[in-house]
Order: sequence, then structure tokens, then C-alpha cells
Amino acid sequence: MNRAWIELVRGPAALTVPGDIVAGAAAAGGAPLKRTALAAGSSLCLYWSGMALNDWADRDTDARERPTRPLPSGRIRPAAALAAAAGLTAAGLTLAAVHSRPALAAAGALAATAWAYDLGVKHTQAGPAAMGAARSLNVVLGACAGRAPHRALPAAGVVGAHTAAVTALSRHEAFGGPRSAPLVTLAAALGTAAAVAAPGRTPAPRAERAGSVAGSVAYLLTAAPPLLRAAREPTGARVRQGVVGGLTALMPLQAALAARAGRPQAVPVLLGALAAARRLSRKVTPT
Repeated sequence: MNRAWIELVRGPAALTVPGDIVAGAAAAGGAPLKRTALAAGSSLCLYWSGMALNDWADRDTDARERPTRPLPSGRIRPAAALAAAAGLTAAGLTLAAVHSRPALAAAGALAATAWAYDLGVKHTQAGPAAMGAARSLNVVLGACAGRAPHRALPAAGVVGAHTAAVTALSRHEAFGGPRSAPLVTLAAALGTAAAVAAPGRTPAPRAERAGSVAGSVAYLLTAAPPLLRAAREPTGARVRQGVVGGLTALMPLQAALAARAGRPQAVPVLLGALAAARRLSRKVTPT
């Protein structure tokens, strides 16, 4: 895959996707490795599809606002991007079908939400909520392999709420916006971290408690600094950095949720993915 295609599918941001599956599977009581891998593969295909479709749908706007993106710069043809979006959607649904009927239902809902978002909903007031719903469905997809999928709904809600807040902020990344926009996102992040790190109704083992706290702290350390800078200077560039911070903060948030659900071993893996995403973000923009 050459640089243009990595840019098109948002290579660094795509690293945040498997963590949704891990968090969902953990919250659902654990899942077989094979089914978790199938869910992760389906999720990645659907995410890449959504990114390709996003740039195909926004190619005229990007020609004015972001002419260096792969389509307006001519490095990828619009028809190729649309074909990739369709093919990746089909691949994602196929992997989900191999997984199970519940996974296919979750993946189908996720794909429908992503296509609706890219083809028009993102330009409405419902855009952030729709993107949040897509991320929530991604967590649900991971939970489909678990013993008790319904137990993943709170984790899905947390990830979806964070995503909706970051998506709302992203509407100002082209030209900047009011200081209140990054401050609202920051307030949401503070509330999310406090909720995830808070003790549960029953005492948790030390490793699980330490993992959820470590993940929550890493989440704040990733999201808060660029949001504070964007609040002080809400230019397009600063807001974009806040959005990038919010995106990459998903990985420590997923780690905290997985640890809280009894899988503290996911913490070093997902924090390692965070480090990889940061390195890749220096070469390819995740937004």
C-alpha cells in the first residue's frame, strides 16, 4: 500500500479500531481468539471503507479546503476510491458473516451508519451522534463473540460519547472556531476519565484496578494537552491537533475499559498501539 492509500484510509487512525473490538470482547466476558480476530478484521475493513467513501463524497470540498488530500491532488482517482469503499464494505461484511449471525447484524448496522454518515448525515446536526453510534456499534461487534454481549453496552456508550464529542470538535478543524468547542470536548474527556477510573460496586482485583486507572490517566494525558492548546488559540491547526489527540486517546480509553472488565493484559498492548499511532502520525495525518 503506497502513501496515498495510507493517507486515504487514515493509517494512524485505523490503529484505534481493533481496540474497540478488544474492549467489547472483554466487557462481554471474553471471547475466543479466532472470533475476536474475525471481528477485528471486519471492523478494519469497514473503517477503511468509511474513510475512502468520506473522501469520495467530500472530493469537491476538499479541492477547496484540503487540496493535498489524495483525491483532489490527483494521486488517487475518485472511481478507485469509491470502488475501494464498496469492496472493503463487502469484505467486512463477509468476515462478519463467517464470525456469526449476531456479528453480521452488528457489522451491517455499522456499515449502514457509516455510509449514511459519509453520504450526507455528517453535514447535519445529527453528524456527531451518528459517528458516535458507529463507534458504539464497533464495540458491540467485538462483544458478539463474548459470553454476555449485553454487558458491553456501557463500554459501547462510553466510546460512542467520546467519539461524538471529538467529531463535534472536528467541524472546526478547517478554519478554527470558538474557544468553547475544545473546552466542551475537554470537559467530556474529564468526565469520561473520572467515570472509567471510578471504583465499581464490587472491589476489583489489584491488577484490574491499576489497569483502569493507568488507562484513564494515559487517556487524559493524550487528549487534554492539545485540547487546552486549542482552547487558548482556536485556530484550524490547533483544533486539528485537538482532534488528533482525541482520536489517539481512544486507545488508552479502550485499555482502561478492557482492564475494568477484567482484562488488564490489554493495557500494555493498546498503549503500545498508541505509541505506534503517534509515530505514524508524524508521517501521515490521521484526519
